Amino acid sequence: MKEIVILGSTGSIGRQALDVIRRFPDKMRVAGLAAGSNWPLMAEQIREFRPRVVALAREEAARELAQNLPPEELPDIFWGPGSLVTVATAVDSGVVLNALTGTVGLGPTVAALEKGLDIALANKETLVAAGELVMKLAREKGARILPVDSEHSAIWQCLAGQPQNRVGKIILTASGGPFRKEPADLSRVTVDEALAHPNWRMGKKITIDSATLMNKGLEVLEAHWLFAVDYDQIEVVVHPQSIIHSMVEFVDGSVIAQLGLPDMRLPIQYALSYPDRWPSELPRVDWFALGELTFEPPDTKRFPCLALAYAAGRTGGTMPAVLNAANEIAVDAFLAGEIDFTAIPRLVAGVMEEHAVVYEPTLEEILAADRWARGAAREKARR
Repeated sequence: MKEIVILGSTGSIGRQALDVIRRFPDKMRVAGLAAGSNWPLMAEQIREFRPRVVALAREEAARELAQNLPPEELPDIFWGPGSLVTVATAVDSGVVLNALTGTVGLGPTVAALEKGLDIALANKETLVAAGELVMKLAREKGARILPVDSEHSAIWQCLAGQPQNRVGKIILTASGGPFRKEPADLSRVTVDEALAHPNWRMGKKITIDSATLMNKGLEVLEAHWLFAVDYDQIEVVVHPQSIIHSMVEFVDGSVIAQLGLPDMRLPIQYALSYPDRWPSELPRVDWFALGELTFEPPDTKRFPCLALAYAAGRTGGTMPAVLNAANEIAVDAFLAGEIDFTAIPRLVAGVMEEHAVVYEPTLEEILAADRWARGAAREKARR
């Protein structure tokens, strides 16, 4: 019986993870849950899964939660920034699924790794901002980073223990998002149009990132750290059907791909069940209805965020953290109607140009760069 902690339980990945756990009551139990402010949904999750400890971002939400549950159903309830660490370290063994959005996920990841806990990682920002530190800590503590993103799960499965010197290239597939071909003028697209992803059900931030291709850029940075490959060995290929989730090309020219329907419950289940594979009733690919699989190169002129991510990764140091932080602020500004869609990469590029990079940074220096970038990005968004 695996004990599972879910950080971000009321978000898209968190809800789908609970659906996976629901299907395997004899194999997993929920020990802890953490979320933002959605206490009504958290209350439903507590009633069903009976965690020992939960956390919410704000005290008001935590009080509402406590007042709306009978005493016999109340877990230990915490709130505020430190509460994420409390929940992340609430078990002595098992898996912590980090499905938080943003660099808020970095602290609890580090705390869980310090305790030697395995991390099922759906929080891109952890590795984007502090990949070297996080991977080093995982090695020192004997903890595993279990990829949850469909692309990194695919690469993980394709590698299947292959020695590093046999890997020629990692091929990350991208759907291309809602604006792969149209409209010609991206400055006029609306928030609702940008949130209408053709294949995946995701939260707002990651959906906008998919529309700009920044999501793929962040995945390039993640892949660099997860699989210890150079940026020149990571290629992005647009694959609109989202059936091939990623591929590995080996030094002899052979290519292994992982395929499946675009359903996040599949990589979530594999991360939680690893090293086993558990039978599931998830939908299967209908190959005859599918008909074709197509591929095309990404258009970095139309979607400059992908090129910005490669540039940040090659620069290294604190630059990836700055890229990520500036992008978070730019996406928030677009969702709030403060900037147009094409201003997102311009704002990120402007912040990157102004940043004085710190190489081989400490965690404190990474967090300082993150704070600086957020301030610089907010100032640009107001202009």
